Amino acid sequence: MKPRPHDLASTSAVLDPSPDWRRHGRDICEEAALTTARDVMHSGATCVQETETLMDAARRMSELDVGALPICGPDDRLHGIITDRDIVLKCLAKGKDPHHMTAGQLAQGKPITVDADADTSQVLKAMQDHRIRRVPVIADHRLVGMISEADLARHLSEVQVGHFVETICAER
Repeated sequence: MKPRPHDLASTSAVLDPSPDWRRHGRDICEEAALTTARDVMHSGATCVQETETLMDAARRMSELDVGALPICGPDDRLHGIITDRDIVLKCLAKGKDPHHMTAGQLAQGKPITVDADADTSQVLKAMQDHRIRRVPVIADHRLVGMISEADLARHLSEVQVGHFVETICAER
């Protein structure tokens, strides 16, 4: 009988790769090395321009049924990512006006990205190391797609997805 996903989530060997995994010469990330970011990503990511308001960004998220959008500058390069949570916590909860605050005002620091040709073990490692649920995919210095938890769930094994979720959801 095949275990159901919630059965796997309660199995400590799945969520906490023991040294036994390493003795057999592979770990969760090594198992993922079978495909590339390009194979897993959702292509055609829609950018919000850094000059657009948070209201515009929220409308676009609603239209596209997504929780995050890449922020692009006038050079059409990635400058950051904005999430629905960012809009709520960094604008609305602070009493700021989403009709006047721009996406660029929330683009802080250099975004974590993966190369389109990176194998999925590298994607998992980047997302786990930085505890992020979405990562932009770059080819030739241009945004070509995004990878989300849902994309990983469609392309990786239950064991890999379970370990990924456990890692990024763990308390710091």
